[in-house]
Amino acid sequence: MRDKNPDLPILLVDDEEQACNYYTTALETSLLNNVIHCTDSRQVMPLLEKSQVKVVVLDIIMPHISGLELLAQIVHSCPHVPVIMLTAVNEIETAVRCMQSGAFDYMLKPVEKSRFVSGIKRAIEVRELKEENLALKESFFSDKLEHEEAFSEIITNNSKMFSIFKYIESVANSPRPILISGETGVGKELFARVIHKISKRQGQLISVNVAGLDDNVFSDTLFGHKKGAFTGADSSRSGLIVQAGDGTLFLDEIGDLDEASQVKLLRLLQEGEYYPLGSDIKKMTDARIVAVTNHNLEASMKEGKFRRDLFYRLSSHHIVIPPLRKRLDDLPVLVEHFIAEAAKSLKKEAPALTENLIRLLSAYHFPGNVRELQGMVYDAVSLYEGGKLSLESFKDAVSNSEGLSDGKPAIKSGPGRISPHSDNLNLPETFGERFPPLREVEELLIRAAMKRAGGKQFIAANLLGISRPTLNKRLKQLEAEE
Repeated sequence: MRDKNPDLPILLVDDEEQACNYYTTALETSLLNNVIHCTDSRQVMPLLEKSQVKVVVLDIIMPHISGLELLAQIVHSCPHVPVIMLTAVNEIETAVRCMQSGAFDYMLKPVEKSRFVSGIKRAIEVRELKEENLALKESFFSDKLEHEEAFSEIITNNSKMFSIFKYIESVANSPRPILISGETGVGKELFARVIHKISKRQGQLISVNVAGLDDNVFSDTLFGHKKGAFTGADSSRSGLIVQAGDGTLFLDEIGDLDEASQVKLLRLLQEGEYYPLGSDIKKMTDARIVAVTNHNLEASMKEGKFRRDLFYRLSSHHIVIPPLRKRLDDLPVLVEHFIAEAAKSLKKEAPALTENLIRLLSAYHFPGNVRELQGMVYDAVSLYEGGKLSLESFKDAVSNSEGLSDGKPAIKSGPGRISPHSDNLNLPETFGERFPPLREVEELLIRAAMKRAGGKQFIAANLLGISRPTLNKRLKQLEAEE
């Protein structure tokens, strides 16, 4: 069963109180503060019946009930709880028996603090992964969101977006990092705010754009500095990570981080530790990292600009937001929303949405995505003086967009584009033995574009990648031939 409370305690079971205190101190120095002791093995199962725990650490040799006997009972009654076995006896047979009986790990006393803490963290991580997988399975069969109100700022009717929402609900409580990828303007920061809200973490959401920050500025901004760390450092200062506390640290434009800063961020993700500038005293944090990029990090890794180990740490959970051109079914609801928003802001009556506007926008590639659409709508509503919403400002924005020259759409290479020099066109074989003449194919394309554009030549020309005068000339030629 999935835990509803992410801050469950770690249970230490050892008949020696001194040993319990030693392990508790080791865990607390690594910010694993919720630890409970049990020195009487007879009380373990009654305790587990009343309360949930995250991990159980069992000494093998104890009076009354041995650790091996308790292991069998815990595995049977609480199979979702990982159990780590401790023993002072170095016997291979005992270790094998523990692992065969369902123990998560086996450690030989005296255990080094670093080995003990890393073993506990690994057990917690594996348990959380199992819980997240279960949550994903549960959400897959559900057609409702548990936190629908949290997504209210993200306007969509798209099924892919709904799947992303369900995934976010499944991983929001995880302490591991989340990487959000997507083009400029798709609303990545909105998604970060939703993740923080659903996570119900006690700390704040602290945002920092790391683009253009050199290593010293990055370290000072995030980790702070000690008095005298550099010229002008007249007093010590805490970094943003302290402000985040046990909340969320939102790192924007993570793909622009320089190599030295990447190493420091990797240490923060792996160990939860950092060093303020000028200090050799390690500090710990429980802040959750949400990183955002519009770069292709896989390409950056191949070029040696981004560390692979950092990428894999950041992308424990990876959310890829589709561009607006991949979810054109959202255009009507987005335009309606932005019209109402702009009208309210400008204190105007909201104009009605027209079908011609949606057709026009459906033929556009939206390099600036939702943010660009919002700007278009605001501009049009600001010019609105009654009647219908004019399409002219939208046409101007489309014509002046990057990739268009003198109103003529430029054909770019990429998905869906065919290069005349390509050796791999992947064309569908639908012609039969005889290829149709180019003129017939041209006529079919023109008629299909005009039909899709609802008879609007400007939109059809955009679809075909030609200018409106050229399309008009071709249409007249077709009419003359009929």
